[in-house]
Amino acid sequence: MFIKQAYYRLIIAFFLGMISNLQVLAQQPNIEIRKKDRKKDIELITTEGIIRLRLSDSTPLHRDNFLKLLKSGYYNGISFHRVIPQFMIQAGDPKTKGDSILKLQKSKDTLYTIPAEFRPGLYHKRGVLAAARTGDDVNPLKASSGTQFYIVQGRTFSDNSLDSVETARLKGRKLPAAHREYYKTIGGTPQLDQNYTVFGEVVSGMEIVDKIASTPTSGRIGGDKPIKDIKIIETKLVSRKRNKSS
Repeated sequence: MFIKQAYYRLIIAFFLGMISNLQVLAQQPNIEIRKKDRKKDIELITTEGIIRLRLSDSTPLHRDNFLKLLKSGYYNGISFHRVIPQFMIQAGDPKTKGDSILKLQKSKDTLYTIPAEFRPGLYHKRGVLAAARTGDDVNPLKASSGTQFYIVQGRTFSDNSLDSVETARLKGRKLPAAHREYYKTIGGTPQLDQNYTVFGEVVSGMEIVDKIASTPTSGRIGGDKPIKDIKIIETKLVSRKRNKSS
């Protein structure tokens, strides 16, 4: 009996994953991604300054989805709608953009998901780019929102606080030693590890992330919405800066 139940659960999970993949194919912008696009960085030109991002090749579904949205102009005019200091800044909600061409996306935003792409080497250190999602109660496969993302500001943790995170938030799963050291010295949001997909990181402009994270908001009751509207004015694909060899 137990074996049959486990088998049926695997079958259900498989088909849910297939449905999620079909949603991605059905609702992503019909934009061609070229090989050279994947070798470029992204500039978010915001009302507060420029943030430069680099996408991870380890998460190809999220990478290509983000590139398609960017090339379609989706993020131009989108607001950072949720900001929590020492945690993260979030954007990508189509309802924050008053463009009439987004009516379809607005109506289907909750259906547009990307299958989770958790990778052991990608964790919630300060400055990473990750995908927002709905909660486990309605989203047991932890599929990502098709459009909403966040950038981690984070904070530093002590050994005791990391122990508490492992017990209470990670359900006993231990953080790798290197990750713990990073969280203790530079910071991040370890409570989100392997629960939300990390798919890139900031390569320059963390001072802009910090500036946005420090803006006054409506607070938790008001959804942590910035009092001042902070927008992504424009997004660009730009050539990666080469490291100077010695």
